Amino acid sequence: MRRTLSAALTGLVILTGAAACSSHSSGSGARPSSSAPAPEVNPAGDIPDNQVYVDWSPVDGGYRLKVPEGWARKGSGTAAVFSDKFNSVRIERSQTAQAPTVASVRSADLPAVERTEANVMVGKVSTVSRQGGSAVLATYRADSAADQVTGKTVRQDVERYVFWQKSEQVVLTLSGAVGADNVDPWRTVTDSFRWSR
Repeated sequence: MRRTLSAALTGLVILTGAAACSSHSSGSGARPSSSAPAPEVNPAGDIPDNQVYVDWSPVDGGYRLKVPEGWARKGSGTAAVFSDKFNSVRIERSQTAQAPTVASVRSADLPAVERTEANVMVGKVSTVSRQGGSAVLATYRADSAADQVTGKTVRQDVERYVFWQKSEQVVLTLSGAVGADNVDPWRTVTDSFRWSR
């Protein structure tokens, strides 16, 4: 009896082992090939490479530039704002007798920015050349305005260009989420700026 029971148990162990080996060697447990390329994921806020730009100028003229097609547009006092999610292009014109300088932007413009935007951290201020002329560029980081639906804010990188000609000033402010790669889109917009009178 003992010998019969021992033989039965031995046979059961052998059969179980064989079944386990068979299931591992069959294709049922195979994983998908890792050679397939993963889909490209852009960081939040990246403007697509295929973004189209359209010409825009205010009703009374004075200047023109290219803005991203399809972005929502709204007026805000003397400014026009084009936005998509947390990316925005803001253009504001004013009369100013003196041309801006790095010193004047640091001493007057940026303190005004700090009073109106949240958690401003000022970066570099310099004079830059664009195809339509030179400008004073101030870079900084700030919190975005809260989303009207979710209440969420994001940290943003901001580029603020001040163009000036014949007592007229245009401030072109470009903002997007920190980490977004918008170097080329912002260059497209700022290089397109032209005075038209």
